[in-house]
Amino acid sequence: MSGPLTGIRVVDLSSVVSGPLCAATLADQGADVIKVEAPAGDMTRHSRTAIGDFPPMFVACNRGKRAIVLDLKNPKGADVLWRLIDTADVLIQNFRPGTMDRLGFGEPAVRQRNKRIVYLSISGVGEAGPYASKRVYDPLIQALSGLADIQSDPLTGRPKMVRTLVADKATAFFAAQAVTAALFHQQRTGEGQHVRLSMLDTMLAYLWPEGMNDYAVVNQEASPAPTSPHDMIFEASDGFLTVGANSDKEWKGLCEGLDRPDWLSDPRFATQALRSRNRQARLSMLEDVLRQNTVAHWLDVLDRADVPCAPVLRRKDIADHPQVVASQSIETIDHPGVGNIRLARPAARFEKSPAGIKGAAPYLGEHTRVVHGDLGSPAVGIAGVSGEGARGCREDRACTRRWRGSRGGPRGAEGG
Repeated sequence: MSGPLTGIRVVDLSSVVSGPLCAATLADQGADVIKVEAPAGDMTRHSRTAIGDFPPMFVACNRGKRAIVLDLKNPKGADVLWRLIDTADVLIQNFRPGTMDRLGFGEPAVRQRNKRIVYLSISGVGEAGPYASKRVYDPLIQALSGLADIQSDPLTGRPKMVRTLVADKATAFFAAQAVTAALFHQQRTGEGQHVRLSMLDTMLAYLWPEGMNDYAVVNQEASPAPTSPHDMIFEASDGFLTVGANSDKEWKGLCEGLDRPDWLSDPRFATQALRSRNRQARLSMLEDVLRQNTVAHWLDVLDRADVPCAPVLRRKDIADHPQVVASQSIETIDHPGVGNIRLARPAARFEKSPAGIKGAAPYLGEHTRVVHGDLGSPAVGIAGVSGEGARGCREDRACTRRWRGSRGGPRGAEGG
């Protein structure tokens, strides 16, 4: 399968979500991604939600990669990594600041060996400051970035977390874009560079356009308006839907579609600014009307009025929804050790160099021998380089049992 990054080699030393998902995105786009793991393996291999031999999160973040196990504290293992770095265009790591330097693979040392390499460092909060040495996971970033405050309960004011790893995943996609921008610079100038990205900076950039409106103008900060208890999800007689009517045209269509001409003459809703100011009253009135009929009825009415609307899908219904099916947004692959598994297809669709999921996520060390062969290494002595018993797991299924039974994981990695 081709892709716009065909011919690019990525050495992925990262673990958990942000780095691995960034690397998986590059693999979808054609890059040859070699996942380098310690003998214990990426900590997400040990998830209790595993189906068969693989946790679904590990599959989603490590699809299409080749895997090698190296003990970087072993001089022979370190030598293999150096030879991989010599062949690489990109190196990705998300250890805590200073860890790679202590291992001997900090950016200055790598730059001495490979001046063209794009060296991506993902951290929790950056490399300086009082929190720089903290172990960081997604909830800490939601707390520090203001996202938990934005999600505060409107009645109690209690901050709330988003129930998905939004900081990790946003960082992964920001990082993938940054890598391709650095590769573009490399192709034009021949120069590699160090790209630094923190989860905190990512989420501040992600939230700023609308989440920090009240604090954007210096010395003119405003107290945020009280959050409405209504969250744009409305209950119909048989389920839930969302409806948005922002512009004057959409508001007119909504009022006419719902047969509520009195709303059009209500002075509280005469302009977009007034509708925003009186949001709670407006949404309460809309909710009272929508409760009177089914989701399908209201979708038909609102579609004919050209008002933005959609059903609120339960996760079990997403794969079969007609729009998802028509867009071919979900792909099914045969994953050894698991069976058929659904994955979201790469979101960006390239006309000339199509991206796609290149294959299953690897077993721990599955391609160790193959990668050694690529580097011209002999096939003997791999255990000494990789850690005891770290052969390709398709050859040694006891290896699978070892890592699944382990409670250990790579030390010093960021939550991403």
